[in-house]
Amino acid sequence: MIFRGNEINGVTFSVAKKIKISVTHNKRLPKVIEDDITFTEEDADRLLLPYNDALVISINALYFKIKRVLVDPGSSANIIQWRVLEQVKLTGSIIPTIKLLAEFNLTSVITRGEIVLATNAERVTKTTLFEVVDGNMGYNIILGRWWIHKMKVVSSTYHKLLKFPTLEGIK
Repeated sequence: MIFRGNEINGVTFSVAKKIKISVTHNKRLPKVIEDDITFTEEDADRLLLPYNDALVISINALYFKIKRVLVDPGSSANIIQWRVLEQVKLTGSIIPTIKLLAEFNLTSVITRGEIVLATNAERVTKTTLFEVVDGNMGYNIILGRWWIHKMKVVSSTYHKLLKFPTLEGIK
């Protein structure tokens, strides 16, 4: 940082400082609106109560819409099935790593690797690391706490809804 001096490349310090400030202000990214997130009884009007269903959604990963996605705040990992990656021809992008997922499907499972995918919900895109597993787990993807926290999601299993901040407000 320059504290004193006459000119550098024909520009005085005070002019350079003003230019720096104007450039900094022009590069601001759009701010995500962070209003209070609430659920009302109207949010549950579309449901047949009582029920005991899990919170299952659809999500876009890269350019593909993936259905049967479980939102599980009890999971410490984001998990995707090998066969889903086979269907969208992304098995070549898997990073070979071996991890042991304990207490998964009432047993322990060894992963086939990891993959990083861009996930998109309501035009909010986040880069997400998934553990790749082989075998049937009932869901195509399990989104755990890492994704939930990254998206700033508030979930309500009673309302069967997710709400989170977007550029257009709470969705």
